Amino acid sequence: MGSLRSGQFVGALDCGTTWHEHEPEEIIGTVRTCISEAVKNLEKEGWARDSVKTIGITNQRETCVAWDRKTGKSLCRAIVWDDARTKGTVAHYLDKLSTDGIKLPNGQILKGKDGHEYIKKTTGLPISTYFSAIKLKWMMHHYPQVVEAHEKDQLAFGTVDSWICWHLLDPAQKEYAENGGLHITDPTNASRTLLLSLSDLKWHPPLLEFFELRPSILPKLVSSSQIYGHLSSTELKGVSVAGIAGDQQAALVGNKCLQKGEAKCTYGTGAFLLFCTGNDVVRSRHGLLTTVAFQPGEGTKPVYAMEGSIAVAGSAIKWLRDGIKLIRKTAEVNTLAESVEDTGGVVFVTAFGGLLAPYWDPTAAGMMIGLTSYTTPGHIARATLEASAFQTRAILESMHLDAEEHEDADRKSEAPKTDAPKQTKEKAKERTKDTELKVDGGMTNGDLAMQILADLVGCDILRPEMRESTALGAALLAGSAISLHGWNLAKPDTFAQVNSSGKRIFRSSLEDGSREERWRKWQRAIERSRGWDENKEE
Repeated sequence: MGSLRSGQFVGALDCGTTWHEHEPEEIIGTVRTCISEAVKNLEKEGWARDSVKTIGITNQRETCVAWDRKTGKSLCRAIVWDDARTKGTVAHYLDKLSTDGIKLPNGQILKGKDGHEYIKKTTGLPISTYFSAIKLKWMMHHYPQVVEAHEKDQLAFGTVDSWICWHLLDPAQKEYAENGGLHITDPTNASRTLLLSLSDLKWHPPLLEFFELRPSILPKLVSSSQIYGHLSSTELKGVSVAGIAGDQQAALVGNKCLQKGEAKCTYGTGAFLLFCTGNDVVRSRHGLLTTVAFQPGEGTKPVYAMEGSIAVAGSAIKWLRDGIKLIRKTAEVNTLAESVEDTGGVVFVTAFGGLLAPYWDPTAAGMMIGLTSYTTPGHIARATLEASAFQTRAILESMHLDAEEHEDADRKSEAPKTDAPKQTKEKAKERTKDTELKVDGGMTNGDLAMQILADLVGCDILRPEMRESTALGAALLAGSAISLHGWNLAKPDTFAQVNSSGKRIFRSSLEDGSREERWRKWQRAIERSRGWDENKEE
């Protein structure tokens, strides 16, 4: 046996089927190790550690932690964003909406669909297993120590950014301090809890009452770019932390999508497409979430975004490798797909666990259709890459449709109509083709995958040379807070030179008629996949 490598790891406990957990204290230990290793690498490159002027934090958004405010110790494991154990909790609160409803500040009670629409309009989110309030209620239903801390008013709750700030920062402002800890979060993370009002960026009392939660458990709300405090220990003790954003919003900033109409998509295991709507809260009627993109500074107007998620992107390629052994390495998918000119009529709907945006159908099943005796592994590989491209188009068109309807309503001072007229749909399609979609993530390393994306969506795809956009976004938020290099989130031109060299633009080489024919075939395949798992519930 050869020599073993040493390293540092974070344990993630995946307890089968739907569970996915982290040890919160291990996260803090790993952050400390990360800082230490980063300083060592910096010094190896000849930089002094005092060249680090500030630090930004980016994190998984819905992943949440419950801890004791007096001891600072976690009360149970953190529940990760994609953990779906909370289906029963979702069912409970949907039932509560039907029977008891949600009480508004004016005393009115909204039940059933009206109550759910109120929650979605207020938060931008549906009641779902994804969001943090549902995960906290699961903790309270299953861990007596969490309930006890809540009853004694000792419970602190937050996403991973809050947990890190509590343990590693000395507060810059005393009003943020609490029992020696810094209990804060920014709007990008808060907007994923099901507890934040998007319109005023405040915790919403009717939702706290509906979920039976004390306001005192929640972190104080701060902007995405300001000095929150300074590291209380580690090799960078005394350095300010001045930027916080959830991972997808950080990637939006890292891709410099700061103005209305700019969009990015991160392609990893799944894919996350965010579309900046500026200072407008655009409430989707076409299967998207509304969220906060970032708040550029203390007391400033927030910037908003629409978001659409694809459940299966890179994981479909892993399935080709691990599930049916079609390839040995994930990178081989592009070479195999390049061996054929098209899919040979094969369409692959990668709905392994249902479909997310804009379809939102848990009953949809994975389906490969159009197979013939002439189908080759190359056709299947190419159809796998096309699946992500088609779903990207579906989301991007929905985003432009929502944006177009929002602008029409503003012009006419009326609510959007129930059904979008054909003219509006055509405008949305044209706006999709005019989009410059910025991309990052592991799947973007393949040139063919990006060319297929450009061909089937019909817009330009911009891929930067340095694709660690999430980390870059956290750095830009922090740097802007101290005006490093003159950066200013309100002035996008100040970032013009950031990560600008080596970018590549992929342009569509497909005729419009051919693109639309393939799109219609994809839509037919989607319809056939839906409803297959009829007994499957959210």
